[in-house]
Amino acid sequence: MTAASPVSRGGQPAAGQGAAEAGSMESLYPFLYAGRTDEAAVLEQVRQSTAAKAREILELRQAVLDRDGARLMACASEMAARFAGGGRLLAFGNGGSATDAQQIATLFLHPGGELRPLPALSLASDNSVITALSNDVGVDVVFARQIGAFGRKNDIAVGLSTSGNSENLLRAFDEAARRGMLTIGIAGYRGGKMAELDTIDYLFVAPSASVHRIQEAQTTVYHAVWELTLALLGREQVTG
Repeated sequence: MTAASPVSRGGQPAAGQGAAEAGSMESLYPFLYAGRTDEAAVLEQVRQSTAAKAREILELRQAVLDRDGARLMACASEMAARFAGGGRLLAFGNGGSATDAQQIATLFLHPGGELRPLPALSLASDNSVITALSNDVGVDVVFARQIGAFGRKNDIAVGLSTSGNSENLLRAFDEAARRGMLTIGIAGYRGGKMAELDTIDYLFVAPSASVHRIQEAQTTVYHAVWELTLALLGREQVTG
């Protein structure tokens, strides 16, 4: 067994690991660990906790809109222009952000209704490519190498990171900018190292210390950009 997953001789999680996991859960849901037997009281605390989390994400989304509303529109306008000129979208991220990258690609590939599908690719979705590059070269290049192979001047690069510090995203943005691609970053906290780059044309940050709220706000950001881009392309099709 590795140090990351210690176990006792009996095959059970080590005491230290179990305590850490319990402490983490207790910090998120203290009412489940209060030793209460009053079901009504527990349910009321669950209701209050859910309402508080809902208020928190609504306030975070509003903060992003207030700060970045105009930039979201400008970003969508440039994306629409790239798609209209034959460009493609390349999305990438790690872990949960890889799932978001795949969702972004799916949104553009299958917009629904009468809108035409737009060329989009998730660079985190090819297991053979990801594992080959990680094993033979290093995980830091898994996205930059693919952008180097597929990226063209008229394309769009969209990278997502909760922390904003993922080295493979930083390298990918450098490679995309070198090729003249439109670069879009979506991060959390204060933007991390992504906020220090001059290779990202549009960086949208969900300013929160909660990973859960960050990821929820990031989902809102890329859905808003997607809808705005489709609206602009639809308008061009009508007026063109």
